[in-house]
Amino acid sequence: MSFCPDKAVVRALLVSICRLLTGIKSRWKVLPEAQQATIYFANHSSHLDGLVIWASLPTSMREQVHPVAAADYWEKTRLRRYLAGRIFGAVLIARGGKAARSEAGDDPLAPLVGVLEKNQSLIFFPEGTRGSGENLAEFKSGLYHLTQRYPGVRLVPVWLENLNRVLPKGSRLVVPVICSATFGEPLAGPEEGETKAAFLARAKTALEALSDA
Repeated sequence: MSFCPDKAVVRALLVSICRLLTGIKSRWKVLPEAQQATIYFANHSSHLDGLVIWASLPTSMREQVHPVAAADYWEKTRLRRYLAGRIFGAVLIARGGKAARSEAGDDPLAPLVGVLEKNQSLIFFPEGTRGSGENLAEFKSGLYHLTQRYPGVRLVPVWLENLNRVLPKGSRLVVPVICSATFGEPLAGPEEGETKAAFLARAKTALEALSDA
């Protein structure tokens, strides 16, 4: 892999800005596994969520961890396209579950499964859209289907606290607030006979439990 000075500089700058704005405190129940494909699934209330999780990871792991993000937002301007593609290596999907055409064609999960098959990891927001930051919406089916397509994936819940206050939905004003990211213990994938609804409810409960950790 060739060394890209601009990427390294921009990444370091973004991590520094992220820490300055959020004072992020990361707590790990179990240390990350750099060599195992993982889905870090989290509550979603801000455009900063993916950056905070990514910045909380060890520097050596960031190249292998890819945020899953909305194509219509991140493809809107040249700067956003640069940040999503060049800096974060994001996997862009269209809202409503359909993958960006350039990436997946008729299979909305193809680019996500492709990342996992390379033994790399995803930052994933199972609610499917931004919420209030206080209460979780019901999980969409994507997390379940990914575990079916790649059964060996490691599932790690991440509870983000106060990100909705740093960059409130609908606002362009950034307000520095102390935030935290709590990485929980890995969640077991769907058990034999467990329905999709039951698994998603279990995953949601595991994430919610971290809000009191």
